[in-house]
Amino acid sequence: MNRDLWDRRYEQREFVWTADPNQFLVAETKDLSPGRALDLGAGEGRNAVWLAKQGWQVAAIDFSAVGISKGEKLANSEDVAVNWICDDATRYKSAQDRFDLIIMLYFHIPRAQQRTVIHNSLMGLAAGGHFLYVGHDLSNIEKGQGGPQDPDLLCTPSDIERDLMDCEIIRAEVVQRSVSSEPGHGGAPDLIALDTLVHARRS
Repeated sequence: MNRDLWDRRYEQREFVWTADPNQFLVAETKDLSPGRALDLGAGEGRNAVWLAKQGWQVAAIDFSAVGISKGEKLANSEDVAVNWICDDATRYKSAQDRFDLIIMLYFHIPRAQQRTVIHNSLMGLAAGGHFLYVGHDLSNIEKGQGGPQDPDLLCTPSDIERDLMDCEIIRAEVVQRSVSSEPGHGGAPDLIALDTLVHARRS
């Protein structure tokens, strides 16, 4: 990962994607009681801010100072508090914090590193807590739109399930997401991305 590259990317426009939360985050957490949440690789902070608006106490970590700054501004505009942490999320470890929800959304890193991040994050997941992973699926390279084109940065639901051996799998599947209205696609019809979605609960 290149910190300067992401800083420059986040500087290009007000929001690289949108200020709205990820649709799968909304759907998968709508029935959860708010508690303590951790957003790994929070980017511009849209998901962290949305969780805070729902009553969650949120910590959001990302290595881009520009992304974190934009998240802070968004949180201020929505009058919510988020604990913003400008640091490398791949080095995150928690021996004392206990989160009721940990999310890892479109945080694409090499698979070996991804396994380590998931393992380390689970150390901070409370009993009964939820873990949500969403990212471009491996099949998206040939059958979908956008996203990384390096297979080592992608995965399948089965890959994530194997990383969550101590958890109950609530949902694990490839899901479709329309990208037609996203920035850079110009409203072109029928553009679909294929994502891996895994929602698990700590035993």
